[in-house]
Amino acid sequence: MDKKSLSHTAWKCQYHIEFIPKYRKKKLYGQVRADVRDIIKTLCNYKGVEIIEGAVCIDHVHLCVSIPPKMSVSDFMGYLKGKSALMIYDRHPELQNKWNKAFWARGYYVATVGNVTEDAIKRYIQEQYDESKEEDGAAFERQ
Repeated sequence: MDKKSLSHTAWKCQYHIEFIPKYRKKKLYGQVRADVRDIIKTLCNYKGVEIIEGAVCIDHVHLCVSIPPKMSVSDFMGYLKGKSALMIYDRHPELQNKWNKAFWARGYYVATVGNVTEDAIKRYIQEQYDESKEEDGAAFERQ
């Protein structure tokens, strides 16, 4: 399923990306999780990035995305993490620390989809999501 652009170029640039909140704090649950999911979808649509599979777990985010070749992964991740942090703080000001504006930790993990099949990555992301949902329910019950 290669993409085609107006310049008569066919491409299939897929990446598995994982990133975490600052200090790997377990804060991606409940309404915050739903908002992060919505924000990521919105920002990806703005940049023309297709989300193939994704999961917002309690302490990390997994994405399998197709990024146009004209955009570098690092540019996309800088945009995604920067804008999403601002949008998260807009919706959840209680999460913001007045001394440190960072929501996401520095860096991220990225791998090209190729050596591992797309189905294997989707299955892994789904398993992580299911596991995180169970943790989310347990964390929610403790509050």
